[in-house]
Amino acid sequence: MADNDLLIPVADSETVRQTVSHAADRAQERDGTPTLHFVCPVSERPANAADSAAAAEAEALLDRVSVWATDDLGDDASRVAIETSLVGLDVYLFNPGDYADVFGAYARENGVTAVVLDPRFNPLGMAPLLPPLERELEAAGLTTELAPVERATRRGPITRSAGLGQFALLFGAAFGFYQLIATELTTVNLITGAITATIVAGVLRRVSTQGSVRPRRLVGRVGRMLVYAPYLLWEIAKANVAIAKVVLHPRLPIDPAVVEFDAAVWSELPATTLANSITLTPGTLTVDVTQRHFTVHSLTADARRDLLAGGLERAVRFVFYGRAAMRSATPSERGETPDGSVDSAGIDSAQSASRTDTNAGDSE
Repeated sequence: MADNDLLIPVADSETVRQTVSHAADRAQERDGTPTLHFVCPVSERPANAADSAAAAEAEALLDRVSVWATDDLGDDASRVAIETSLVGLDVYLFNPGDYADVFGAYARENGVTAVVLDPRFNPLGMAPLLPPLERELEAAGLTTELAPVERATRRGPITRSAGLGQFALLFGAAFGFYQLIATELTTVNLITGAITATIVAGVLRRVSTQGSVRPRRLVGRVGRMLVYAPYLLWEIAKANVAIAKVVLHPRLPIDPAVVEFDAAVWSELPATTLANSITLTPGTLTVDVTQRHFTVHSLTADARRDLLAGGLERAVRFVFYGRAAMRSATPSERGETPDGSVDSAGIDSAQSASRTDTNAGDSE
């Protein structure tokens, strides 16, 4: 039902993640089957805007936004649809009126009447953009709402607010680990484990946890991790056999090289999981990770091809973002090549695939 739909313009800002979360909350409050329309303007218009670097960056942002929204929707992901689109490819966007025109045209085409704006939305870096943009959108007959988010600070506090959920999560993890290394369930181990877990949870709950604990989402991730573990072991076993063949070969056909690529994971824990999984797989070693940019040393050309084929990356996305995220483009489909160059044909096919897959189903 179009009356329940929301239009959310997005750009790479420090509050875009919070804006996406707020839009998902607003959609969950609505009846029927609302649709979240995330649109990203391409402000720079070269001769072929659809193939420009700016368009590729906008597509990557929309991929992230789609995964975030699906994750935030949780159980409602099957009821709330997600649409993503680039706008402004055929015009030159210079002032708030230009942005309002392309957003208004998209809204009329899709029957959307309500817009949620990121308070830090400013794709051109010009000031001020948002107040006049609001006025232009309202003049076009659209209802506008600023997402109630706070500007991120450069140096956040070491500790964060934490409640019973964070305490219970850390207590359970610490208690389970204590019993695992104790190897025997005795009364002494249970008592000392409970005391130790209480101390750990009490001291670290405001340091080691971030955000609220959602039990259903947590259970889903743990369940998917249990599926991922045997998959990882199988990949390790296959890589061991492949490396053993290379080592035992009379000519020792190794071809060591360093490959760099941007992984489609967007927070610390997924990136750490992927980096460790790559290192655990013989033939590849994670040398450095900067945000989502990975530098990996590979021993053979086959190891590089397997790495860029994206099996491990898709599996990690499955664990943290759900089934829908598995259909995102792999590094090779995004245009990454073993020598670190970018294949433009690969980028084109990846963009086409990402547009097809943005309406994926339930993340759980």
